[in-house]
Parts: sequence; structure tokens; C-alpha cells
Amino acid sequence: MPISELSKRQGEQGPIPFRSNRFFRVGDKWYFSTREGFDSGPYADKQRAATGLKRFLDVVKLLPPH
Repeated sequence: MPISELSKRQGEQGPIPFRSNRFFRVGDKWYFSTREGFDSGPYADKQRAATGLKRFLDVVKLLPPH
């Protein structure tokens, strides 16, 4: 992704951190990665992997802070 397409997320300050794509494909199956290093899948297509990631993030938001 060109640097011109990168942007700061809400509340971020300082230089833009390195970001990578959370989605990847192995053969014809799709997966997503979390910051914690967890890979989830396989999914039939990228859209289903994106839905899986959204559900994962919704559950994480419900967890108590550590």
C-alpha cells in the first residue's frame, strides 16, 4: 500500500505505525490474523473471513480489561 493511502487512526499521535493486511489465502481458503498472533480460518472467501474477524473483535470488546 502506498504511503499516501496510509492514515492515522482516531486518537493516534506520532508517526504512522507499520500495518499489515490481516487477511491471507492458502490455496482457495481465506484466513485472518490477530495482533496476538492467532490465525483463524479457513473461510470459503475473503468476505466470510472479514465477517469472522468482525465477530472476533466484537467478542474481544466484551472481555474485561487486563
